[in-house]
Parts: sequence; C-alpha cells; structure tokens
Amino acid sequence: MKITICRKAHFNACHRMHNPNWSDAKNKAVFGVCNNPNYHGHNFELIVKLTGQINPETGYVMDMKVLADLIKTEIEDRFDHKNLNLDCPEFVDKIASTENFALVIFSILKPLLPQEHQLGITLFETNKNYVEISD
Repeated sequence: MKITICRKAHFNACHRMHNPNWSDAKNKAVFGVCNNPNYHGHNFELIVKLTGQINPETGYVMDMKVLADLIKTEIEDRFDHKNLNLDCPEFVDKIASTENFALVIFSILKPLLPQEHQLGITLFETNKNYVEISD
C-alpha cells in the first residue's frame, strides 16, 4: 500500500504573460490584463505531494521536517517576492505561466527526493486557478 504525504507552502511573486515573438497587440489580445507591462502579482499556494511506502523503522513516508526544509530552501527562498520574468533564470526562455512555474518547481524538487517516491505538485495562482503536475 502506498501513502501520500502533503506539505503546503505560501509565497508571493509577480510575472508578466508575454511572448516576445508576438506583437504587442497579439500579446494583449491573448493574455489581456496578465500582459501588463508593469507585471502583476499572486499569492501562490504550493502543495507538494510525496507518495511512497511507509518506512517500518520510522513510520514515515518521509520526515515532514526534511520535506518542509527542502521546500523552504529550494522553492520559497528562491521565488518569494521575486519577479519571475526578471529575477529568475528559470524563465529566461520560458513564458512565466503557472503551468511553466509548476514544471520548474517539479524539476527542482524531483532530483532532491528519494527516487522511489512519486512527486506531485499543485500550484495555486488564485483561489480558483491552479495547476497540477505529477510523475
């Protein structure tokens, strides 16, 4: 039997939805207010889900403190109060969409976690809009 543990995190970041290969008119038509040249921000909520077997020696799938510390140092400290487009090299060649942001977070965390565990990421951009990715 497999068990999933979940850890929530919160951070703030801003971004601009913009495709540099398009005209300003097309960017505005496709992305609307999210194409604001002065950016816009979100209070992101992240849920990291780790699925695996319970270790009979600890009773854990993974120590939640270890997972919390990993999320804090690798994700929160890296992206909190940042402009994704300007401050984060992960978005130099990517549109800073929530889909791409979830993929970036997944790619940062996956190699740092036990290989036998499945990783799932849920990233809320707003209370109504969120993205999920898992392996």
